[in-house]
This record gives sequence, structure tokens and C-alpha cells, in this order.
Amino acid sequence: MAINPIYDSAIQGIQRGFEGLNRNAHTIAHANTQDTSVLDGDVLKALVQLSANRTQVEASVSVIRRTDEALSSLLDS
Repeated sequence: MAINPIYDSAIQGIQRGFEGLNRNAHTIAHANTQDTSVLDGDVLKALVQLSANRTQVEASVSVIRRTDEALSSLLDS
């Protein structure tokens, strides 16, 4: 079983999720400024994507956790 590609994919998922969270947080934080390029629809979209990005990070962490458990189980056998 190749473990490195699993970890690599999970780490990429975490990185992408955090990048998305940062973008969403930026959009939400600047919603009350006088920047007219940020519309209410953009803020709503950012809030929805915030949840999706959080779920992506949680899922990727779960993949790492499960892979570690499987590897530990194999080594204990």
C-alpha cells in the first residue's frame, strides 16, 4: 500500500481548504468597508464557501487520521 500519495493528497486538500478559508475571510472582513466591489451576494457566497472549505479541511484531516490508524494496525499485526 502506497502511503505517501494518500498523505500528499490529504495535505493538498488541507492547503486548498485553508487558502479558500483565507479568501472567504478576506471577503467577509471587507464587507463593511466602503469598497463598492464587494456586494451582498459576494458575502453570502463567501459564507457558503467558508463552510465548504471547512468541510474540506476536516475531511482531509480525517483521511490522514484514518491512514495513520490503518498503518498502525498493519504494524501491530
